[in-house]
Amino acid sequence: MFGQLLVGAARRAQMQIRPGAAPSRLLRQRLPRRHQTTYTTGRFEPLVPPPPSSLGGPVPARAFPRTRKWTRRLLLLSAIGGAAYLADRQVYASGIARSLRTFGVGLLVALDYKLNFRPDPLPFLSSGGGIEDLHRRNAERLSELLRSNGGLYLKIGQAIAMQSAVLPPEFARMFARMFDDAPQDGWAAVEKVIRDDFGGRSVEEVFGVSFSGEEGKGVMERTARASASVAQVHWARLADGREVAVKIQKPEIKKQIGWDLWAFKTVSWVYSWWFDLPLYSLVPFVAERLMLETDFENEARNSERMRELVNAEPSLRGRVYVPPVYAELSSDRVLTTEWIEGVRLWDKEALTRPWIGGHAAGSAGVHGQLLDPPDMAALRHQLRSNSQLDTPLKPERTDWRGPRGRGGLGLSTRDVMTTMVDLFSAQIFKWGVVHCDPHPGNIFIRRLPGGKPELVLIDHGLYVYMSEKFRREYGAFWTALMTFDNRRIAEITAEWGIKAADLFASATLMRPYEGGDGEFRKGMLRDLDGEKTPSQRHYEMQQRMKQGIRDVLADEEKWPKELLFIGRNMRIVQGNNQHLGSPVNRVKMMGKWASRSLWEDPNVPWRERMVLVWRHLVFNSVLALTDVAFYFFKLRQWLRLGGGMEDEVEARMRTVAKEFGIELQHDVFEG
Repeated sequence: MFGQLLVGAARRAQMQIRPGAAPSRLLRQRLPRRHQTTYTTGRFEPLVPPPPSSLGGPVPARAFPRTRKWTRRLLLLSAIGGAAYLADRQVYASGIARSLRTFGVGLLVALDYKLNFRPDPLPFLSSGGGIEDLHRRNAERLSELLRSNGGLYLKIGQAIAMQSAVLPPEFARMFARMFDDAPQDGWAAVEKVIRDDFGGRSVEEVFGVSFSGEEGKGVMERTARASASVAQVHWARLADGREVAVKIQKPEIKKQIGWDLWAFKTVSWVYSWWFDLPLYSLVPFVAERLMLETDFENEARNSERMRELVNAEPSLRGRVYVPPVYAELSSDRVLTTEWIEGVRLWDKEALTRPWIGGHAAGSAGVHGQLLDPPDMAALRHQLRSNSQLDTPLKPERTDWRGPRGRGGLGLSTRDVMTTMVDLFSAQIFKWGVVHCDPHPGNIFIRRLPGGKPELVLIDHGLYVYMSEKFRREYGAFWTALMTFDNRRIAEITAEWGIKAADLFASATLMRPYEGGDGEFRKGMLRDLDGEKTPSQRHYEMQQRMKQGIRDVLADEEKWPKELLFIGRNMRIVQGNNQHLGSPVNRVKMMGKWASRSLWEDPNVPWRERMVLVWRHLVFNSVLALTDVAFYFFKLRQWLRLGGGMEDEVEARMRTVAKEFGIELQHDVFEG
């Protein structure tokens, strides 16, 4: 007991604080520095909490009023932007977003040309590649814009591609891809269009088909056989045995067209003003044609009109076929026509390879005959066992190609092109009803039993209807071109508000016009020699060509807008002729149609008609001289010493154009 007391006293003694000693280490760790005190006496003093006054006043919390304000604004703008994006996507199929994208790219291209198209590019703005690089990068920008926007923008791209003869080669290469197939919409979109246009009826009810193999009903493929910028085409065999092509407009087109045309007009107006070119007067006419191209009821009317004209023309009846439209199965956005089995015009080998289908036989469907029926029992069994959407049902019908696939239609390219030039010459000079999109994808060729070609014309959306006055003036203009009647050419071009008659004559013939006084060409080449660099010369030529365009469109009120699309038609026909090896004298044939149509017009008084008949006879005698040149080039082509007449014409146009600082591009359909 006594020992325990001694230990406790010792421990208490150790806890005593010696005079002058610092607080223990444990105490220093527990107390804040400002509350630590130094003890100078050995006397124990209890800890006293600090008074509140020593802690200072309360510190207000930090506030961020500007940050919160801008955060609220950002959230509000994001909500508005998101709602606008969703509304635009649902209501206008992204039409507003596409327009904004168009304005952005259009402004960028315009600024690039405004700043860098000059004889001596600015070193701090130009990429160093000169004018060629300027054209290339802007062609890439515009090509990507048109492809990403799709729809009517692809149509505009195709129109640009067809005018690439007077565009820089960089544009020609980029825009040639506009003819590729466009992506197709899914089957759900197709069903919605048909239900909307046929009062809520389903595809099965409208066309009498079954996707489950029902007896007594037709069949239809749910995967498109072809897809373009505006529509896609599905094959179907109806219960009554007719095989049909069902052309269905893509549902977004109707939502987008208003915004697309508005953006097209706005950008065209800005460019016309900014670059001082009188082009905007053409824009409303072009926009109207694009609008009509999305109206399938208008296309059906054009098709039936052309069918009537062809059947009433003795020289074309039996050589040209226009598929009938089935009105009961068509609407504003659905067009149902006869299905065509044939060879596309661009497949030259299939046209010319030997025919092995029988001596007196023709290819499938000639003259509108019903196609051989497929095995419907097998198709129904296939549908019952496989209900996949991509099941192919249409028979391919390639027996005429032979077991090794080496057969063809055995046709002459001369016969094919003669039929084509006759058809489009009749449209321009005799009827005044012109199909303005005759590219190779819209023309099928079939073999008649006698071994001659039958040309099938499809896709009748883009048409021009010429007035009687303008049709006769255009025919007279062509005859004047062929006979170098410069006085008559000057009269007609003045009537149309055109000053540069020589330039317009060359553009019409698509070869250098040699009957004028050459004043325009002399003016273009004046003062371009000397010490000017190639870049400066090229720039000055472009400026003078710009003035030439102003002279062609001198009087915008008088200028016939139809010339824009008629020139497109002739340009494509020339390209088709060149693609097939220039087998016909296209210019001579068109000149004959122009002269003959003047005196065959039933509205012409008989006295004037007698004069026109005499002129026609003289005209034919003059045209006979052109055959000398034509057959000279044919002989040279046969001996493999050069190209045909169209190739020679193009070579001469390239030479003349190069003097003007333009590189012509005529290989539009290549690839």
